[in-house]
Amino acid sequence: MTLQIDILNPKATKLLRDLADLNLISIKVTQEDEFMKVVGKLRKKAAIDTPTLDQITKEVELVRSKRYAEKKG
Repeated sequence: MTLQIDILNPKATKLLRDLADLNLISIKVTQEDEFMKVVGKLRKKAAIDTPTLDQITKEVELVRSKRYAEKKG
């Protein structure tokens, strides 16, 4: 399990280090927000492979026709 903890009191840092020394927790310092890293990857992928309006329209029509056929059949 991973938790993000904002330390409000510097004294808590020593307590966390003591817990790490006892192998009760693991401390990993990250410079980059993992969530923003994932968002960046998704945005980059979306910019490269953005569907055109025509592609979107064709896909919507395909799904609608399948649903209509299922309801009718």
